[in-house]
Amino acid sequence: MKILLFAMGILASTAVLHTSAQAQNYPWCAYYGGGANDGENCGFSTREQCMTTVSGIGGFCALNTQYVPPAGAAHPSHRPRHGSHKHPT
Repeated sequence: MKILLFAMGILASTAVLHTSAQAQNYPWCAYYGGGANDGENCGFSTREQCMTTVSGIGGFCALNTQYVPPAGAAHPSHRPRHGSHKHPT
């Protein structure tokens, strides 16, 4: 009986202290396999990370349609290019 009360106390305290999980906010997702019930992981910062994960196990990588960059951060494709390119006159 003491073990049951102890277990119930642990469960109750866990429920009270539980904090909600936040979704990962990363720009790349890995889609494993190809069927409707196969897994997905949207926890990749770069395409290269994602491709390394799916190589050998099957699947593909795609941009995360739910990704929202942090405030003030520029998307990598929107960075200004600096170089010595000269415009024709």
